[in-house]
Amino acid sequence: MRFLRYNGLSIVMFSCFAVFLFFHSCSGHVQHNEELVEHRQITLNYATYLGSGAFVESVFENWESEFLQMLAYVLLTIWLKQKGSPESKKLNQKEPEDEDPRRHRTDPNAPWPVRKGGLVLVLYENSLSIALLLLFVGSFVLHAYGGMRDQNDQLFYQGKHLISLFDYMSSAKCWFESFQNWQSEFLSVAVLVVLQIFLRQKGSPESKPVAESNSYTGHD
Repeated sequence: MRFLRYNGLSIVMFSCFAVFLFFHSCSGHVQHNEELVEHRQITLNYATYLGSGAFVESVFENWESEFLQMLAYVLLTIWLKQKGSPESKKLNQKEPEDEDPRRHRTDPNAPWPVRKGGLVLVLYENSLSIALLLLFVGSFVLHAYGGMRDQNDQLFYQGKHLISLFDYMSSAKCWFESFQNWQSEFLSVAVLVVLQIFLRQKGSPESKPVAESNSYTGHD
């Protein structure tokens, strides 16, 4: 029970992810087979569909935009501020996250990279953005790989020449799929930042206290 209480948020979020990914695969399988029947091609069983370019592309083109959004938000909030937003650093004062971790090298409770220092600490103090960057790049490459395979399947049935991964990554189709997701992710973040200035949600750490003024900036 203690484990569930202390990890409830991550457990629920990963559970929702698994459930929605399953339904995504089920509905995608049906929809893909409908397209194959329409073009008089052989349909795929569920297991084969999970390894198909169509499914891989559909999953990772969305992951890519999510990780790009989070990476940009983490980095932009280092330097940029928004008056009235609880997601922004305070306008005219230093925040704990700006403190030099090297001052805590002798602190026995500090994470071991802080106590070790050097290159290990440099990597650790940028580890969140590095991880998100790697997840974004990996998702983008897998999106392109899945798209290439899906397009090559169609070209094969049409008796046309197959394309390379580079061909697909430099195509308008690849970037159209990316940009249509990227723009929506940045819109959702911008809307949230602005709404947080004026609107409240009691009990949520993503909201300012209900009685706090609209001009109050930052988080405690």
